[in-house]
Amino acid sequence: MSTQTAENHTFQAEVQQLLDIVIHSLYTDKEIFVRELVSNAADSLSKLRHHELKGETIYDASLKTEINLTTDDTAGTLTIQDFGIGLTREELLENLGTIAHSGSKAFKAALAEAKGDAANTLELIGQFGVGFYSVFMVAEEVKVYTHSWREDGENLCWISDGKGSYRIETTPDTQRRGAKMVIKLKEDAKEFAKKERIEGILKRYSSFVPYPINLNGTQVNTIQALWTRSASEIKPEEYTEFYKFQANAFDEPLQTFHFSADAPLAIQALLFTPKQNIERFGFGRMEPGVALYCKRVLIDPHPRHLLPEWLRFLRGVIDSADLPLNISRESMQDSTLVQKLSKVITGRFLKFLADEAKKRPEAYREFYDTFSIYLKEGVTSDHTHQEKIAPLLRFESSLTEAGQYTSLDEYVERMREEQKEIYFLHAPKRSTIESGPYLEAFKQRNLEVLFLYDPIDEFVTNHLGEYKGKKLVAADSADLDLTDAPEQSGETLSEEEAKALCTWLKERFGKRVDSVDSSKRLVESPAAALNADRFMTASMRRMLKSMNQDAGAAPSVKLEINPRHGLIRNLAGLSQSDPDLAGVIADQLLDNSLMAAGLVEDTREFASRLNGLLERLAGKKS
Repeated sequence: MSTQTAENHTFQAEVQQLLDIVIHSLYTDKEIFVRELVSNAADSLSKLRHHELKGETIYDASLKTEINLTTDDTAGTLTIQDFGIGLTREELLENLGTIAHSGSKAFKAALAEAKGDAANTLELIGQFGVGFYSVFMVAEEVKVYTHSWREDGENLCWISDGKGSYRIETTPDTQRRGAKMVIKLKEDAKEFAKKERIEGILKRYSSFVPYPINLNGTQVNTIQALWTRSASEIKPEEYTEFYKFQANAFDEPLQTFHFSADAPLAIQALLFTPKQNIERFGFGRMEPGVALYCKRVLIDPHPRHLLPEWLRFLRGVIDSADLPLNISRESMQDSTLVQKLSKVITGRFLKFLADEAKKRPEAYREFYDTFSIYLKEGVTSDHTHQEKIAPLLRFESSLTEAGQYTSLDEYVERMREEQKEIYFLHAPKRSTIESGPYLEAFKQRNLEVLFLYDPIDEFVTNHLGEYKGKKLVAADSADLDLTDAPEQSGETLSEEEAKALCTWLKERFGKRVDSVDSSKRLVESPAAALNADRFMTASMRRMLKSMNQDAGAAPSVKLEINPRHGLIRNLAGLSQSDPDLAGVIADQLLDNSLMAAGLVEDTREFASRLNGLLERLAGKKS
């Protein structure tokens, strides 16, 4: 190549320091250089468009706004060309020889403070637009042929091996507008001269760059960045096609959530809820599935801290022009910004769910049946959004038909004016609650009780504590104030007889129960074991034990007996006439109550005693 007016230059000291960091320690994956250079090329095309919109005269104006990559496996080269804004001689000096010259002093000071630590330099490097230098991780030599968008621009070539110096030459060869970078690859980087390798990188990181990207003459980015378009312009089948591409799915999404915002951050988001919850099928914990972009360029396909963990079922894209692009784009350096982005997206998605629940209840029911476990996980783990998640919860109750849900808001609307508590009972299924002793007192008083079936439900109520000023209380708690029972007719033990029986039973049971009292809540059941532990219910204790976690000391139990029940009345007389048989019956009565409360862990003694009682009864009949 014949040259004229070659100029040799030494890299600015800060650039040399930066190159050392980039080449030796900053990047964890060398392929990122392709993304950086393609992103720079896209920026160049965007800047050209700005000049065109202003009506300015453009050199080589007939050129298409596209990016072309060419691999040469034989020569060991990769060429990247854009028909963008190009560079003048001064711009080559300023942009490829120095670092944001107006901020050089600030960069130097920050770099010194970072003390050469690559991790500490991530935040400051992102401020200086130096992604170009990533090419020297793989390049033995780089040549940048360029011609500015201005008609009077020069045909220039910038050449460097990244080892401390560079030169700028004029060349008589006619240059197209923009920049063509010819990268001679190092021996250990020849993989990047292979078409298949570059194609994979482009599809992963640059599928949504807003300009055609051609590799060896074939366009690679054929899928549109759907999230940048207005929702009113997009057909349902386009959403489905994009979902399948982005989520690697084969079916249609259950929900589509598409929104954009300018404040407090510039955000464009397109999120999908899948139809299936794969965690239900034993496939393990889902990985985050919402990719993070900045101006259509991928930052991270699976950012772990972008959204709360409980939203890991979502799939889609979040694009924010406000995000700083650091040199590796593998981690977000501004945690405050990420937290703000997370809060905005999460809040908007919860509002979307609230609108679904109100306007399309059947559609929301389908979502809730599949993904309610994540909302409940959010209540227990995400205090920031707990207040917005709670109204989305749904439960069956004593006032709903089997399979029908009610919300906490609806429960509160139905409450009596004097009622201060929201009551709930936990069991594996509805029939267990309805046949147990705990619901009857509330049915008698016409008080609604929520039915909780999931193991996590009691953790949810425990973390919520209250809802709209109404305390959430387990209906099997020992300290409930249920003294306003209507008078019950029928035979009953006198107050003295009941007291005497309670004393006898407490002596019989010893430390197995904290107390034995005559009940005002029981209607049809002979007795009930009540949980006297204000901090842990029986089901919570079982759940902790199933996870091999310490559930603490044995539960505190209060036994209440129904003085109107025939068994209790007969037991009172039998305790005087046949204390031995009465004791066996009393033990069985306690175990029956503990069984109903879910507090019996070993049923062998229970079954053995029951068989003994049956034997004695059979003997009396013979």
